[in-house]
Amino acid sequence: MSVTSTKVTFAHPSLTHELRRAAGDLYEGLKAHELWLTLGWHDIRQRYRRSVVGPFWLTISMAIMIAGIGYLYAGLFGQQLSSYLPYIASGIIVFSFISLLLTESTQVFISSAAAILQMRAPLSIYVYQLIWRNFLIFAHNFVIYVAVFIIFGLELKADLLLAIVGLLLIVINTAAFGILLGGLGARFRDIPPIVSSLMQLAFFMTPIFWTPDHLSSRSLFLDLNPFYYFVEIVRQPLLGHSLPSSMWTIAVGITLANVIVGMLFLARYRGRIPYWL
Repeated sequence: MSVTSTKVTFAHPSLTHELRRAAGDLYEGLKAHELWLTLGWHDIRQRYRRSVVGPFWLTISMAIMIAGIGYLYAGLFGQQLSSYLPYIASGIIVFSFISLLLTESTQVFISSAAAILQMRAPLSIYVYQLIWRNFLIFAHNFVIYVAVFIIFGLELKADLLLAIVGLLLIVINTAAFGILLGGLGARFRDIPPIVSSLMQLAFFMTPIFWTPDHLSSRSLFLDLNPFYYFVEIVRQPLLGHSLPSSMWTIAVGITLANVIVGMLFLARYRGRIPYWL
């Protein structure tokens, strides 16, 4: 009597197949733009309902902070207020946009857990909703820069258009890296406070209210700080200044790296995120 053993094999989806599904999630999410545009606008209305000023409360508080810091540090650093205030205004506005995107990305799936568990929809919808909601807040805060631009009579130059490219790179980074932070935040609930603390540190380590020439002896802190590049590719065009091509090269390189990491994470763990919630 002989026993024939049969080897059972399980077919695992290839990485290419999973990456294709991940790309499909991102694409289907973009196609559902009416949904996340509406949800993002609804978030803003819900957050500030029964408020007379609405989201402009954030703008008012930021304007007061910019005016106070600008006046104080212009004296401490021996800077002309006419050039220093536009510098910190644009820096704080851009960094706040980045900071909100990253800190809220850590809870993007947690805050939408009920919808994710009840409705079959691309996960990217919730990331797009997050980006749109914070872009609306950024647009409100940008009024401060417009006011500073008019008050100090800054020149309108063609380089201003490059700020749009810089904002687009920030958005692409959030769409890719936000999935990673959102997934890790759902799996490990320590991620949100860790990222929040790191962003507070990054605010002081990034040249927002101080200039890079103040750190000439410790330039390594700038070279290794990714926030420096993304703040500068938006701020310097807003100020009418040209940037060296190396700044754009590094920013694009970081963006490509984040896209690759985000896509690999989405391909590998897309199906597990609902179970982590």
